[in-house]
Amino acid sequence: MTHAFYSDAAEKILRSDLSVGERTAVMSVRASLEEDATPGHARGLPDADPRSESYAIDLLSEQTGGRGITVVYRYSQDLDAVLILWLIAGP
Repeated sequence: MTHAFYSDAAEKILRSDLSVGERTAVMSVRASLEEDATPGHARGLPDADPRSESYAIDLLSEQTGGRGITVVYRYSQDLDAVLILWLIAGP
């Protein structure tokens, strides 16, 4: 089991800027990342650190009950941990 954490910026967005449905969708992504840190629907992003990998998962408005949200996170195999860096909410 991988541990997943929110960065300070992501936690602030989660707690203050998202609706209940959007928050629930993001929290379900976090739970799924604890089961599989590199799911097939995540797209890879460039990463400056050779010991980690960065990914983004796009949630459609149908999944959130509100805006589309992109969850940007970094996975470290050494630590077996995920850090959710950003939550980017669309219009």
